[in-house]
Parts: sequence; structure tokens; C-alpha cells
Amino acid sequence: MPEIYRELQQRLDTYSIGFPATASGIEIKILQKLFSPEEAKLFLAMSPMVETPESVAVRTGMPGEVAAVRLEDMAARGLLFRLKKGDSVRYGAIPFVHGLIEFKVKHMDPELADLFQKYYDEGFGKCFAQVNGTFLRTIPIAQAIMPEHHVAALDDVEKILQGIDTIVVTECICRKGKAMVGHACAAPREACFMFGSMARYYLDNSMGRRVTAAEALELTRKAQAAGLVTQPSTSQNPNGMCNCCADCCGVLTAMRNTPKPAEMVYSNHYSEVLADDCIGCEECLAWCPMAAIAISPDGKALIARERCIGCGVCVPRCPVGAIALREKPAPERRVLPKNALEQMLLMAEERKKNV
Repeated sequence: MPEIYRELQQRLDTYSIGFPATASGIEIKILQKLFSPEEAKLFLAMSPMVETPESVAVRTGMPGEVAAVRLEDMAARGLLFRLKKGDSVRYGAIPFVHGLIEFKVKHMDPELADLFQKYYDEGFGKCFAQVNGTFLRTIPIAQAIMPEHHVAALDDVEKILQGIDTIVVTECICRKGKAMVGHACAAPREACFMFGSMARYYLDNSMGRRVTAAEALELTRKAQAAGLVTQPSTSQNPNGMCNCCADCCGVLTAMRNTPKPAEMVYSNHYSEVLADDCIGCEECLAWCPMAAIAISPDGKALIARERCIGCGVCVPRCPVGAIALREKPAPERRVLPKNALEQMLLMAEERKKNV
């Protein structure tokens, strides 16, 4: 194995939620499938700060026209991020998530899907716990919000979408990959959104289609009706928003496997059973993505606060309206990072504390 791949693994492990080594070395197999040794070397010469091909050429000693062609080729195959503004084109390194996995949405194949799943099981899955909920946050579904109540703009899907200039919808890479390894999920697949410059990258590479805010809202409502959890990126100015299922989503699966999922997520809400109204039908049990609901000895549903992530999926499933969405008291709320850069710095701090 060329040492360049171990060096690449170590570099990726410093980005976003990380890219840890495993006992089996399956992460190296993934990198060898994605990168040639020459591409790995070029990736290592770059950083997440986007720069022009001319800048890369000067720094690496590569002829300018060669740098331009190679950078564009890597960006087109999801190995680098590309930012276009007018006639200016700049490129930057990307993390494993969100990045190398998601950017393979057009080129995913069964072999790669199988490698990703094995890597998640062997070591990558634990990464989500180490960033303590700073990767994605949970906001309640619209059907869970009573007409007389109001949620903050940052927790309102419609207001989030109305503030975005460019919106692109793409397939959920988690559900697509699971289907390729024989674990197909019935949930809607076209349910993930990219915003702003990330949306333009997806458009440039035919990785999704542009939609209006109204179209994105309708798609989100359909996803929520299917029981999916709406999760924007954890910043006040999100660069994307997913609608996730507990069957396939790496984030939700990681949270579900912890004893206290509520501590792992940025969420301002929780669900509560109105015991006097509950008829003990157990309809809500199957819908909770965190297995937070149980039936008490008296036959009533009971929601464990330490497991509830405030998605509100259970609320409209109750046939007698016995579940209500509550706002967390101020001391339990968490302040969102202002932007993606602040979010990345916060994730780095959390990883240092939890590794």
C-alpha cells in the first residue's frame, strides 16, 4: 500500500467529523477506490480554503494548464469542491462527510456502498457521537406545531427555505447506498437539499436539480409525512438540509445507539404524552426514530426525555391527539454557530474533548 493513502487518511481525519483508522484498514480500501496516488498527492497539497488553479500550480510546481485540467477533473468526480463566481473558478479540499460520500451521489456503485457500510460499522459511526450534535440539528415537523404556537425562524422549515437564493434537491446518499447493498428503504429518496454555493456545485456537476422554495417545502412536507426527520446543518446560515430516516441515516443511527440521544442534538423541543388522553394504542411506538416511547404499566405511552430529539414525528401519528410538542426551557437550549466556519471550529473542539 502506498504510504500516500495513510497520509491522506490522517489528513481527512482532521476535517469535519473525522476519518479514523480501523483495525481492518478498510478506510484505505475506500481511498484507493476513490483516488489514484497522483490525485491523493494533489489533494494533500490543498486545504479547505478554495484557491485558483494558478495558485495551486505555483505552489506545487505544476504547469498551470495541467493544474487546471486535473483540478476540474477531480471536482467533477466529487474529489474536490469547486466554487464558481463569474469567470473565477477556485478549488478546495473536502472532508469525508459532508464531502466525499455525498459527492458520489451520481457515481455510487454496490462495491463502494458496501465499503462505506462496513467502514461505518467498524469505526466511522462513532464519529457522530464525538462531535456532540454539531453536525446536523433537528427541527420539528410542521404537523407537530399547534396553530396557536410559533417556533423561532431558525426552527421553521418554511422560513429557512424562503431565505435561500439557490436550492438544489438531490438523492439521499444514505438511502441510495443502503439500497445497493440490499437494505432498501421505502422512504422518499429525493429529500436532501443543498443551498448557496454548495447548491451551485451540485448543479454544475448534475448531482441534483434546482427547485424553488415552494417546491422544496412541498418535498419536505412529503418527507415528513413519511416519518422522516428534518435536519439542517448546525449553523444559523445552513448550507444544506436533510430529511432522514432512522433505518439508513448515519447520524440518526449513531444517536439511536446512545443511551441519551437528546444530549447529542441541537433541538429546542421535546414531545410529551398527555396521559389523560392516551388510549394506549401503541401507534406512536413504531414511528419514533429514537425508540424514546414505551408503554407504562398503566397502559399509557411514556416518552423518555433523555431519548427524545424533538422531531415531532410522533405527534401527528397519535389518533387521539394525546402527544404534544413542547419547547425546551431556556437553560436547555443551545446556541447555534453563526456560520459553517464557526460550526467546523466547534466540531473540532468537541472532537478534542471526546476522542
